[in-house]
Amino acid sequence: MLFNSYEFIVLFLPLTLAGFFLSSRLLGREPAIIWLVLASLFFYGWWNPIYLVLIVLSMMVNFALGTFLGMLVNRSLFRRRLVLSLGVLVNLGLLGYFKYANFFVENLNALADTDYNLGVIVLPLAISFFTFQQIAYLADAYQGVTSEYKFSHYALFVTFFPQLIAGPIVHHKEMLPQFMKDETLSPRWSNVAIGVTIFSIGLFKKAVLADGVAQYATPVFSRALIGEDLTFFEAWGGALSYTFQLYFDFSGYSDMAIGAARLFGIILPLNFFSPYKSTSIVEFWRRWHMTLSRFLRDYVYIPLGGSRYGSKRRYVNLMTTMLLGGLWHGAGWTFVAWGALHGFYLVINHAWNWFCHRIGFTHQRDTALWKAVAWVMTFVSVVVGWVFFRAESFDAALVILKGMAGVNGIALPNALAVRLGGAWAMLQSVGVDSYLGGGSVFIWTYLWVGLLGLLALIAPNTHQFMRDFNPTYDAYGSKPQDSVQPAARLSGRVLWRPSVGWMLGTAILSTLGFLALTSVSEFLYFQF
Repeated sequence: MLFNSYEFIVLFLPLTLAGFFLSSRLLGREPAIIWLVLASLFFYGWWNPIYLVLIVLSMMVNFALGTFLGMLVNRSLFRRRLVLSLGVLVNLGLLGYFKYANFFVENLNALADTDYNLGVIVLPLAISFFTFQQIAYLADAYQGVTSEYKFSHYALFVTFFPQLIAGPIVHHKEMLPQFMKDETLSPRWSNVAIGVTIFSIGLFKKAVLADGVAQYATPVFSRALIGEDLTFFEAWGGALSYTFQLYFDFSGYSDMAIGAARLFGIILPLNFFSPYKSTSIVEFWRRWHMTLSRFLRDYVYIPLGGSRYGSKRRYVNLMTTMLLGGLWHGAGWTFVAWGALHGFYLVINHAWNWFCHRIGFTHQRDTALWKAVAWVMTFVSVVVGWVFFRAESFDAALVILKGMAGVNGIALPNALAVRLGGAWAMLQSVGVDSYLGGGSVFIWTYLWVGLLGLLALIAPNTHQFMRDFNPTYDAYGSKPQDSVQPAARLSGRVLWRPSVGWMLGTAILSTLGFLALTSVSEFLYFQF
């Protein structure tokens, strides 16, 4: 079931909410938790009921292993490591079969000229997310950080529907203690007001903004897939449209997840914090899909050695981590290329920081000019990376990148060129061409890109304007040189309050979002 669907908004969410508080009031905490688990399983099974078997079996195995690890605390280190290794292998084996088996066989056939065939393996929804979440639980249980002795509680930790499909990837210690508080069992109008506001903003971002600009990204990537050459503005229009489609799609999803959970009195971790304001790739990854970055840092990068064994080892660890991060997003060479590209970006970024520190070039990095240059370089690097992320083949990605580099020339729609007057003659003299048709698409593409770019750069994010009401489990802070703030004073004055004005604003956004739900539109991160 999708957050941005009539059945979720009109039926599932209000009925689940009412059932949770009624059962807690009449029957107590445990029936309320079981109700929420059953509702979450219904939410998951709406897509394909057969995969309920998979997620339930996965939970049963991990709960048993986690319980066993809890019993082994202060016992033999070897036995604890053995159980943890078994748990990680089981989880990665499950993920590997459903997500990477066909990818592996295809490449094996290509290399060895064989003809193995595993048939069609349908990727279960959210398997990457609930697999990582359960591995994190086992690692925490191994370290004695957390333990769980009731299966219903563990099942709620894994399946709680606001974060089940596309994160945030949460820790057991972040979730279950909140459900154990007495105040969580009673509805609070403050939580309802905050939750509805955040959910409505997320719905507007997804249904109006992300889906609105998607129509200008998809045709360009489809043309690239069939090998059609793209001119400079066509390629950049498609790449930038997808850049902002993905931004508002994932930002919208994150808001809707946080808002839906808040209705139940549960505060989820921060997962998205204006990443396109970043002035470095390091900062970008601190703000984009923050709980995935946390997982990769804590369970891949640091266990590999992190930065503890010198610069060279650190760069190898960064590349390895980002390659795995790319592969986590999808079984394809374009995702591997995207991960490798970001690993390379991070290596260059860290090497540059080391060099600046070594020569004492630090204070100049606070200037507006330096931040502007750093922001442009960061943003363009991210856009180039998204081309690999979105393209359906390596060749299609190269077609887009060639167009962005101007290999196929620069051209404007004829309808626009004739309105440029004398400027058009100057443009022609430097090689700019024109073509018939496509004028309205060109103008709408760049109007959408300009509008969404301004919103991403100027508008405060949900966490910022609701900061007085603890919208997320954790906060985020950064140094001034780490991001651009074109309208810092304005955004600093925008603060949410439980007032009539904000209520009307929320009603307008939710109405626009609801009216835009004319067709099924999955969140982009659902495919991972």
